Amino acid sequence: MPPQPLDLLRRVFGYAEFRGAQAAIIDRVIAGGDVLVLMPTGGGKSLCYQIPALARPGTGIVVSPLIALMQDQVDALRQLGVRAAFLNSSQTWEEARAVEQGLVTGAFDLLYVAPERLLTERFLALLDQSRIALFAIDEAHCVSQWGHDFRPEYIQLNLLHERWPQIPRIALTATADHLTRREIVERLALQEAEQFLSSFDRPNIRYRVVQKDQPRRQLLRFLRAEHAQDSGIVYCLSRRGVEETAEFLHGEGFRALPYHAGLTAEIRRKHQAAFLRDDPLIMVATIAFGMGIDKPDVRFVAHLDLPKSLEGYYQETGRAGRDGLPANAWLAYGLSDMAALRNFIDNSEAEERFKRVEHHRLNAMLGYCETTACRRQVLLKYFGEELPRPCGNCDTCLEPVQSWDGTEAARKALSCIYRTGMRFGSNYLIDVLLGKDNPRIKSFGHDRVSTFGIGRELSAEEWKSVLRQLVAAGLASVDVAGHGALKLTEQSRPVLRGEQAVRLRRDPRPRGRPGPFGRDQAGGRDGGGGRYGGRSDGHSGGREGVLGGDRAGRGDRRPSGFEGDPEALALWERLRALRRALAQAQNLPPYVIFGDITLRELVRHRPRDEEELSQITGVGAVKLERYGADFLAAVAAHAAEHGRPAG
Repeated sequence: MPPQPLDLLRRVFGYAEFRGAQAAIIDRVIAGGDVLVLMPTGGGKSLCYQIPALARPGTGIVVSPLIALMQDQVDALRQLGVRAAFLNSSQTWEEARAVEQGLVTGAFDLLYVAPERLLTERFLALLDQSRIALFAIDEAHCVSQWGHDFRPEYIQLNLLHERWPQIPRIALTATADHLTRREIVERLALQEAEQFLSSFDRPNIRYRVVQKDQPRRQLLRFLRAEHAQDSGIVYCLSRRGVEETAEFLHGEGFRALPYHAGLTAEIRRKHQAAFLRDDPLIMVATIAFGMGIDKPDVRFVAHLDLPKSLEGYYQETGRAGRDGLPANAWLAYGLSDMAALRNFIDNSEAEERFKRVEHHRLNAMLGYCETTACRRQVLLKYFGEELPRPCGNCDTCLEPVQSWDGTEAARKALSCIYRTGMRFGSNYLIDVLLGKDNPRIKSFGHDRVSTFGIGRELSAEEWKSVLRQLVAAGLASVDVAGHGALKLTEQSRPVLRGEQAVRLRRDPRPRGRPGPFGRDQAGGRDGGGGRYGGRSDGHSGGREGVLGGDRAGRGDRRPSGFEGDPEALALWERLRALRRALAQAQNLPPYVIFGDITLRELVRHRPRDEEELSQITGVGAVKLERYGADFLAAVAAHAAEHGRPAG
């Protein structure tokens, strides 16, 4: 009898039950059917092809776009006793040859291969000589020419179906709107595949958007207040922004490394390896970094520039909190971001159809930033999912934003843009609206226009918010070629004529408040990172990981959950130190040994023997054999020192 999926889940991976659609997906693939899986990061996608590869005869071929991650994926599987290997350009000829021979002789349960290698005639011929269990196409959204992760090789992967129609295929992605899903189906010939669309909700992530005002200083306050000793990712739009932000954070005491396409391949590889294996470390990067990152203990993702779409934003923020523990998604944006992205779209050489789609996606992103409603509801609705109640774990839920009738203010601002000739930026327009005694205004004669001084009822900051929201709503546009001048759009006509009302959000005033980890968000403690100590993953995440809080993410927000119990915290730190030592001895990331969820259960349940240890989440048969004695000894030694018995 072939091994049963649930037995494999428990014996190999150390988990008690499947979650969500995992069991149905696995059964379908084992039976030989094709599937398309849309499951959020941390939802357990990898198990959906790993278990069928173990259950079906032959080798599971996993197409993965990033060769830099294959080593860690294979290391993690080997720790579980799974016969796994990878094949890519980083290997020597002798190493690649040995893997090729292993494929033909059936030495592997899973083989990870880059799409460029898979499509070579040499490798296709090897597949003809081998017994194949399945084809898994990971990061399937790379097939979409509409997305920023487009990989041209992915378009050719339909040949897998043409050449081996009897072998099941499973295409997986965490990010795909309706347009991208349709393209995946068409380009990979998955019309007959069963589609499994899981909820896109990541309840452990707290979403927050702030208006730019010295963004690096804003980022610094956020990090010091809530993530002084955590690993995370900071995204910037430009390579220069990446370099300057990494240098800034380093100067403030954080361990930060840059990552962008302008760095050599060796430096990128070195920095990515450090990020996966060290803690804490902040990676400052362009969107060139992160696809397929399976580091589970990323506690925050911050954006210093506006992402181009909600699809990209969701994918990037999804790299936080894969272990199900609390995480933050923090975004700073302003008028300059809108202008830069719209200018980029308009001046690209893409066809008009593509530009329309990109403008639509950017507008959805702006709507998310400017919403007064629950951000999670807005985000999920974009992906076609309705959240019946506000989430309680985003800034607009925690500090509800007021809206106001901004019709008159909008008409004043739009009229001022028109009266000054649509040649000036927001700061100049605000000075005109406030009636400032400004020599420059007088030199242009704008102290005599009808809009001079008509806006004194609002402050400069409030007018800045009004102008930003008018641009976001498409009532005004920013002319980048004209040094940031604001111009009217066709949509502004009904507002100026008094035929259309305008409702605006009233931006909350910055003030200190407790952040999700219990520290004051506006101030926080000084100092920075630079100290080590691993936080890691458990199963593919899940709602259990909110540390006793409810679905909205309230309750104890510290990742260990033992800060109020010095004795338990001491055991937690002892187990983390043991995990770190075992990982360093094998040159592995700490989370490959055991995840944080496993360590938390060890602290709570204090197993006394292998039988009790085997009941802990994440402790499969091979890890029990390899590490059981060490961790049981650590628990027993702690009990002897503190007088608290195990069990």
